[in-house]
Amino acid sequence: MDADSDVALDILITNVVCVFRTRCHLNLRKIALEGANVIYKRDVGKVLMKLRKPRITATIWSSGKIICTGATSEEEAKFGARRLARCLQKLGFQVIFTDYKVVNVLAVCNMPFEIRLPEFTKNNRPHASYEPELHPAVCYRIKSLRATLQIFSTGSITVTGPNVKAVATAVEQIYPFVFESRKEIL
Repeated sequence: MDADSDVALDILITNVVCVFRTRCHLNLRKIALEGANVIYKRDVGKVLMKLRKPRITATIWSSGKIICTGATSEEEAKFGARRLARCLQKLGFQVIFTDYKVVNVLAVCNMPFEIRLPEFTKNNRPHASYEPELHPAVCYRIKSLRATLQIFSTGSITVTGPNVKAVATAVEQIYPFVFESRKEIL
């Protein structure tokens, strides 16, 4: 087993966050009274709306900005955002679906081995930081991809990035480095 050999790693996307605008003012009180699956947070000035299919939660502000969280793919996030816009149109708002973009993707990947974190941090010092008294994982940042990886000693890696492609590239880039610091099985 060496770092060059092709190893199939399953990257499980757990959350995709997207944002879009409606280009109209939204009456939160009307959405709270007439909408379905709605929680009105008057003190904060927002409404939370949940969709069952796809399973997403949207935060709606009166300015028309909407943030959708909970999707498990970029396609599902866009579909959910468009469904949400349609729900608001049915409530009587002049919604125009604009400025859609995926802002954050969270994924989990399990390495087929355990990792020695102190050794990994020492070998990758400028990019990796490890404070075992504060957090059990190494925080590894890849500036070019705008991705952050939380690397645990069990071999589990949590990746946060701006899109799915960046997350996949980050896992490909980190594999040789974590492979060097793997725990040898006796």
